[in-house]
Amino acid sequence: MVPRVKQVIEQARARVLGGDTHVVGKLVSIFEPGTEVIRKGKASKPTEFGKMVKVQEAENQIITGFEVYEKRPYDAALSIPAIESHQEQLGRVPRLVAADAAFYSAGNERTAHEMGVQRVCVPNRNSKSAERKREQKKRWFRNGQKWRTGCEGRISVVKRRHGLNRCRDKGDRGMRRWVGLSVIADNLINIGRVLTRRENPAPAVADHC
Repeated sequence: MVPRVKQVIEQARARVLGGDTHVVGKLVSIFEPGTEVIRKGKASKPTEFGKMVKVQEAENQIITGFEVYEKRPYDAALSIPAIESHQEQLGRVPRLVAADAAFYSAGNERTAHEMGVQRVCVPNRNSKSAERKREQKKRWFRNGQKWRTGCEGRISVVKRRHGLNRCRDKGDRGMRRWVGLSVIADNLINIGRVLTRRENPAPAVADHC
């Protein structure tokens, strides 16, 4: 603990007295030294402290994969590993892949199609191609992005319902354990809902002539 306290003091001196805001190896938590400073890239978003977690979802709001990263990676580097994880878990690649624009790269899109993904619904915000812009306005692309927005809601639900907004376990292993148990708990709820719908389908309603 003492070396960590010393490191915090040295950082404070460098930042406050020396004006150095780019301290290498910044320590933001004495008790959890692996904690990272996470910025979402938008001025309106507050600075967060913790670990970056990737969550990927399939039909019926079932989470098929998650990862807690030691160091925050580039989003675009996660696309193909996510498809590979889906294939490993379910025995086939998804028909459609949807993600936000940060996950886009031409190489990712090409590789995904080569792997057998029929439709890649990841916006290219930097494209000036009229053809690309038309493609992104098609119904299947818009529907894919709507579904992706729903997946963003899944993260909020897991945070609220299962305490993913704050890890109460200790260390990096504790963080992975906390996230994993949250994912399992949420999946049990959603799998139960799917099975209930299958066993008790909604009655059909006939229109009057």
